[in-house]
Amino acid sequence: MNIQFENPDKVNGLLTLTIEKSDYAEKVEKTLKDYRKRAQVPGFRPGQAPMGMIQRQYGMSVKVDEINRLLNEKIYEYIHENKIQMLGEPLPNNEKQKPLDFAGDGPFEFVFDIAVAPEFKAELSGRDKIDYYQIEVDDKLIDQQVQMYQSRGGQYEKAETYQSRDMLKGDLRELDENGSTKEGGITVESAVMMPEYIKVEDQKKLFDGCKLGDIITFNPKKAYPDNDSEVAALLKLKKEEVADLTADFSYQITEISRFVPAAVDQTLFDQVFGEGTVKDEKEFRQKIADSIKPQLAQNSDYKFLLDVRAHLEKKVGKLEFPDALLKRIMLKGNEDKGADYVEKNYEKSIAELKWHLIKEQLVAAQQIKVEDADLKAVAKETARAQFAQYGMNNVPEEYLDNYAEDMLKKQENINGLVDRALDDKLTVVLKNVVKLNEKTISLDDFNKLMQGK
Repeated sequence: MNIQFENPDKVNGLLTLTIEKSDYAEKVEKTLKDYRKRAQVPGFRPGQAPMGMIQRQYGMSVKVDEINRLLNEKIYEYIHENKIQMLGEPLPNNEKQKPLDFAGDGPFEFVFDIAVAPEFKAELSGRDKIDYYQIEVDDKLIDQQVQMYQSRGGQYEKAETYQSRDMLKGDLRELDENGSTKEGGITVESAVMMPEYIKVEDQKKLFDGCKLGDIITFNPKKAYPDNDSEVAALLKLKKEEVADLTADFSYQITEISRFVPAAVDQTLFDQVFGEGTVKDEKEFRQKIADSIKPQLAQNSDYKFLLDVRAHLEKKVGKLEFPDALLKRIMLKGNEDKGADYVEKNYEKSIAELKWHLIKEQLVAAQQIKVEDADLKAVAKETARAQFAQYGMNNVPEEYLDNYAEDMLKKQENINGLVDRALDDKLTVVLKNVVKLNEKTISLDDFNKLMQGK
């Protein structure tokens, strides 16, 4: 076997691999003998069929399989041993690859295009200054969190008179041109409405100050202009059935429900942080502040890594990539989407590839490795964050452990968890490598910064 590699422009590689009969013959013969031992051929005892018959029946497919196995093995072995940083997969060269006739003994010559990563250095030291934003946990932020907990712990109570944001229940009846209930018209019992969300002001005002038992006359199509879906949902009809609807409707109010947030008291403290953990509002607010800080730190770290990326991309400068070959590789992986998709997304893909290559160097330089314990920790934090979205801040560690283990059992989760673990470890290390330009900022200003405002 002979392998040659040419890389004249440093990024477009040409690998030529020649397979001789001596490379595959022994393995093919052994495989065919194994086939013969297992073959069930009519007229012959098991394992006694003529070798020529086995050769004619299976010889070609066994030989092709063995050549393909050798091909893949030797290509990646050569790439690894020669430390070639290959991008994507090898692709057959369209110009130099000659037709192959596997009926003969060879030699068989294979020619592949290899996309090679550009050579560059991505280094950081104390001379590199990167912004790091410390997000303040101020009273406004704590107030918002308290209100969120009050909202989650609140409930609807019955009321006699309508106020803004109340929920109404009542009976809808279609009216005729004289303002009387239309015979055979549309009727909806116990229709639920929230007048606060009516789009047109004069229709919304019809409900101001209304009381239980009142009958309001309004026009659904005028109340929700250009939104037949909303009208159809209210009237329990299909969207096409309300397209030409113009009638007024009466709405007799049978129930008024008002949402009342939970009181800031011991009951709420126990619901949020567990029974007896917090004794008064001061402790409650401090506990909230303590729980917010790690979340804000994650936001700060995420922005820091974005700034590291921007800093290094500028420092590294423009890199040369084998564009034509990478587009072929990208098209092969997205055959169902076509060449237009490749052209439209190529620049974005190259930007991500550049950062991936930079990050590889940073990880190698800092000798960062992701262990099983790191994956478990990330999965556990992901679980904790998911529970927190539903107001569950006091989930036992045992439940978090079980949830994390279930995540790790699913292969589709692994790559994402590895990337996040890698980013987490890289962030921690780089904060001690570069010089941090620390800045204190409110969450509102931080969000504006992230949105580019």
